[in-house]
Amino acid sequence: QVRLVESGGGLVQAGGSLRLSCSTSGNTFSSDFMGWFRQPPGEDREFVATIRWSGDVTYIADSVKGRFTISRDYTKSTVYLQMNSLKPEDTAVYYCARKVRTYSNGPYSESGQYEFWGQGTQVTVSS
Repeated sequence: QVRLVESGGGLVQAGGSLRLSCSTSGNTFSSDFMGWFRQPPGEDREFVATIRWSGDVTYIADSVKGRFTISRDYTKSTVYLQMNSLKPEDTAVYYCARKVRTYSNGPYSESGQYEFWGQGTQVTVSS
């Protein structure tokens, strides 16, 4: 059974950094995509970044490009979202998601494309 557990959220001042982690259980496949989404207060969930488990394909949303990076540690079954130069508008609940056994290079930027989700972790950026 696939489980996703996020960690690393918290309160940070504008300009600061945080690194979110998402550990996954169950068998992983090189074609899986692991994505990060976020949901600001009162808004819809939006795409942030995604990476193919093989590590050779990544996509980053334009709103965070140049500030956020996504990576994965195959040995730890963990995906990371490094967030730098944080802004108050980055405040949201951040969710990790997994799409199993894909057959294209993506980008899998729609939340409905992912089968499994974590419980979310709160990121709050103060001004």
